Amino acid sequence: MSPLNTNDLHRIFEKIDQNGDGFVSLDELKRVLERIGVQTSLDELELLVGKSSLDLLDFVCFYDTIMKANLGDQRGPSKEVGNDMESDLTQAFKVYDLNGDGVISCEEIQNVLSQLGMWNEHKGRNCKSMIDLYDTNSDGVLDFEEFKKMVVNNS
Repeated sequence: MSPLNTNDLHRIFEKIDQNGDGFVSLDELKRVLERIGVQTSLDELELLVGKSSLDLLDFVCFYDTIMKANLGDQRGPSKEVGNDMESDLTQAFKVYDLNGDGVISCEEIQNVLSQLGMWNEHKGRNCKSMIDLYDTNSDGVLDFEEFKKMVVNNS
């Protein structure tokens, strides 16, 4: 998926901040990660995050760090970064390819976004448009190469 803008990140932050205290605790972050299939301990998460809770600015910085780590620096990646990026893209593709058929449908994107608490009807229209934009063989779904072009073009 393409990197999110600040408004999207603010909405996600508010949804993750279950108790509304203006901070995303490690417990709240861990619950969201578990919903998308990422298993980690609180200790590991604290080592990664570097603190016990994140305010909005910390959350945006954390997101940016994750995106850079997952997509690589597009200003001139080395071969190693390129290989890591390919591996990361393969893993990301598997997150969306819920039935393992080698393609991502609009329904699968909807399911993943729903699990993250990010789904609404507007996103459904965007989902169809996004697939149509990158669906070079016009089969209505994204295969891995189409998914890869979509992510790289939007990073």
